[in-house]
Parts: sequence; structure tokens; C-alpha cells
Amino acid sequence: MEKVHGILYAKPEVVLLQDTGIGVAESAARTCYDSFSNSENEVIQAIEHTLPTETMCEDINAIDDSQLLDDLAWTYFHHSILEHANLSFLIRGTSRGVLQEHARHRLQAISVRSTRYTMSGIINAFVAAQVAGDKEFFIQKVLAFDMFVTADENYNRIEIAGMYEKLLFQKEAVEDFYAIAVAKSSLPLLEEFSHDAQKLYDALQAGKKKRNVGDAFKHIISDNVKVDMVVTFNLRSLKNYFTLRDSGAAFFQIRWLAQAMIAVTPKKYLDLIIKQK
Repeated sequence: MEKVHGILYAKPEVVLLQDTGIGVAESAARTCYDSFSNSENEVIQAIEHTLPTETMCEDINAIDDSQLLDDLAWTYFHHSILEHANLSFLIRGTSRGVLQEHARHRLQAISVRSTRYTMSGIINAFVAAQVAGDKEFFIQKVLAFDMFVTADENYNRIEIAGMYEKLLFQKEAVEDFYAIAVAKSSLPLLEEFSHDAQKLYDALQAGKKKRNVGDAFKHIISDNVKVDMVVTFNLRSLKNYFTLRDSGAAFFQIRWLAQAMIAVTPKKYLDLIIKQK
């Protein structure tokens, strides 16, 4: 947790899911210069005379150091070689505001938790609160979702109350609100549990989910909402990402994310992309 501009925020969590190693990058560089015999890594030297076997490929991917890559990265700035190494990160608890910044980095693969398919709990909480006439139920239920990067309960209550008012405005603006919010098979539940918000919510959650329910309700959430994602960078793109985002000029939340990613990135990669102080 950290307080910024008077607001308390939770920081993201990051796990390195996979990394492809630097051996392929050295193999690529040696191919350019036809210099396999000059490598300090015996398995790279052997490529000059034979195609790699499965065991040799395992050894290539286990390489932890390469003087050639260091020279290319820091002396000759031949960074295209770094594109042959890839790292994938699981990121949890960053914000939709960070997602907008993050998506500006073109050379990455990114898969993000979809609001189109994952908003049914929020909508079901609103429906239950409305049918039972209990706004506080909605606020308490959504608070329990821990869905914001802001970590102050009083502030988050304001955020949730705003979501409630947006949904209420929409409900009053259309004739078929419950039809667009709840699966057809679950509509009878609204009458069956009309006096108990919790039982109605539980029944809606257990019932069939409205397909693509988020399509009609994306407008209620803000950049403060947490997102989870898996991102894959090649090492050259990761260098650019860390340079720009681990900077005092960067948006503080994406700086936290970059720092969390750096913390789980193995040293053999950091040595090639971050100048040691």
C-alpha cells in the first residue's frame, strides 16, 4: 500500500510465468557473424559443426551469460538480437488506467480480464439491491469484491455509490432493464426472492449468466478498477518498457508495475537491458 496525493493505493502483484533464455539470442548473433567458435559456451561452439539436438537445445536455453550479447547490448547497441528472448508475466491488481498506458507499447502480446464476460456479479448485486430496495447491500457486496486499486473504504464507497447511481439512471431510462441484465431463465427469481437481497443475489449467481452482460454496462466502471493480465515482451521491447516506465516522469501506477516486473525478471536479462548504477 502507498498513499499518493492523499489517496491510499494497493500495488500490483507480478509473477514471471516463463522465459525463453538468452541462449537463442546468442545463437542468432553468432549466426550473423559466423562466430560460433568464439563463444564461451560450449554448446554454442558446437553449433558450428552440427545441428542442435534436443539435449543441446535444452543446454542453449539454460545459458546464463554471454559476453557477445553484453557487447552487442552495451557497446555496439545491436538491440535487435534481444528480440529472440521472450518473457511472460502474470499481472494482478493494476488499474484500467495503467492498461491504457501499457497498451501504448506496441510490441507485446497482451491478454486482459474482460469486462464483457466478468461483470455479472456487479450487475446481479444491483438487481438484488433494487428488487429488495436495499442500496447498502450493493455497496457492501461490491466492497467485498476488492475491485479497486484505491484502498480506502470511504473513498471506495463513493466510487461504488457512483456505480449504483449510473445503473439506476440506466434502469429508469429503459423499459427492459432486467431483461438486459439477467438471463431469461433467471427472471422468475426476482419475484421469488423479492424481499431478500442476499438470497436473490445467491440465486442469480447460481443461475445461468446473461451472455456478454458487460456489453450494456461497461460505462459504470472507471480507470480505478483493477485488471488482471498476462503480457509477453521480447527483451528489446522490455528494455524500452522499463526505460520509459521505471522513470520519475511515468504515471506512478505504471511505475509501480514496471518496478514489480523488474523485481521478478532474472538477472541474466536485466544485465542486458538495464545499465547497472
